[in-house]
Order: sequence, then C-alpha cells, then structure tokens
Amino acid sequence: MLINKPVVMCFSGLDPTGGAGIQADIETLFSIGCHCAPIVTCLTVQNSQNALSVTATNPALLVQQARAVLEDMPVQCFKIGLLADVQSVEVLHTLFKDYPRIPVVLDPVISAGGGFEFGGQEMADALINLLLPLTTVLTPNTEEIRQLAPHADTLDACANELLDTGCEHILLTGTHAATTQVENRLYSTHQDVVLYDWPRLEFNYHGSGCTLAAAVAGYLAHDSDFRAAIQQAQRFTWEALNHGCRLGFGQHLPNRSFWNKQKF
Repeated sequence: MLINKPVVMCFSGLDPTGGAGIQADIETLFSIGCHCAPIVTCLTVQNSQNALSVTATNPALLVQQARAVLEDMPVQCFKIGLLADVQSVEVLHTLFKDYPRIPVVLDPVISAGGGFEFGGQEMADALINLLLPLTTVLTPNTEEIRQLAPHADTLDACANELLDTGCEHILLTGTHAATTQVENRLYSTHQDVVLYDWPRLEFNYHGSGCTLAAAVAGYLAHDSDFRAAIQQAQRFTWEALNHGCRLGFGQHLPNRSFWNKQKF
C-alpha cells in the first residue's frame, strides 16, 4: 500500500540528552506527519547545561549514508543541523549540487547554549561559502546571524548580507533579544520583512532551534504554502517549548509530543 508520507532527510548530531540534534528532528517530523531519514553527522558529549566535546562522522560515511537513502526514497526536503567539521560541509555541498530541486533548511549551529563552540569562525566561513548559496531557509538566532555576518552593524544588514550569498529566505528568531515579546523576522530577497510576535516564555530551552528548523522542513515537505509553513513551524515550536520540562540541571527540554494528551 502506497502511503503519501513526506520524507525529510536530516543531517544532525547525536545529543545524548535527547533534547536536541537528531532526536529532536525525528520527534518533530513524526509529530507533523513526516518520515525522518536521519543522517548522523557527529557524536557529542553534552548535557542540558553545555556541550563538552564533539566527534565528526567520517565524511565518506556521511555521504554514503545519504546517497543510499536518496537512491531508494523520494526525499522532499533536506534539513541541516550540527556539522562538526569543514569536511562535512564540503561533502554536503557536493551532495546538494546533485539534487538542486530539493529544498534545504539550514540551522546554523555554531555554539551550544552553554557556550561550547562547534568549529568557530572557520565553520561559519564554510557555511557562508558552501551551503548558504544552496539554502532555501536559514534559521539563525540573533547571536548566530552576527557570527555569520560579523561586519554588519544591524540585524537587518546581517540578513541582507547573507541573502546576497544566494540564500533565499532567513527566519531570524528573537529569543536572545532583550524584548518583552519574541519577535521573529522573515527576510526574503526583494520582499518586505515579515514580523511574527510570540509570547516570551519563562525558561531557556535546549533544542528549540533544532525543533524550529525541522518543523520548517516538515511543513515545506507537505507542500504547504511557504508563508503558511513558516507560521505553522513557529506555532509548533512555541507549543513544544511551552509544554517543555526540566529533566536535568540545565535548560528545559521541549515536549514535541505535547499534542498527545494520554495520561500514564
């Protein structure tokens, strides 16, 4: 029996807390009716407070995982999370050039919430030069966008600089800004900026960026109208955070199955 369930291929790290990384992608996509094809880009040592170390998947193995699935399943969207070295960026650049019609959602994970850096400026430069020109939607927070465009003097200037690389859209999240409401901004080439206001939640969350990027990829894979997909992804993420809980000593973890009301 043929089931019309969109496939999203996710390139993400393995987070042993289960709050972020590939598990966040799988949970998000399952919740919005997609199938996740998970490609593990790296192994991390981390908890809800900070990351401690990261070990990249061998680049050849990384691309072999992806090509094996792409030759077998109809992938509707790519989602990129944590990449641990420049070689991983290079092999994904080559892979995506072979599949130019598949949209790419990029969550530019440059550092952990606790401050641990994943590659620093060398990684940022590789993302800018190799992946941004192939990206459909970039989903940075305000700190990440400043790292990607360090010489720009405003957030708008940062976004415009990155759009000039060939990136089609940027969904800039405002959770790190000192504002009463969370203001997210959607930038698109030659279009007005679209603003989204969300109630600011009380806590900090481990895996919020992964959840948002995976949700964007999932709704795009469903062939949703682009603006509707962006709105739905933000709504899903906000609800997951609002229903989250603190399982360790650090940040809260999103509850991406908030829709399941069953009591145990």
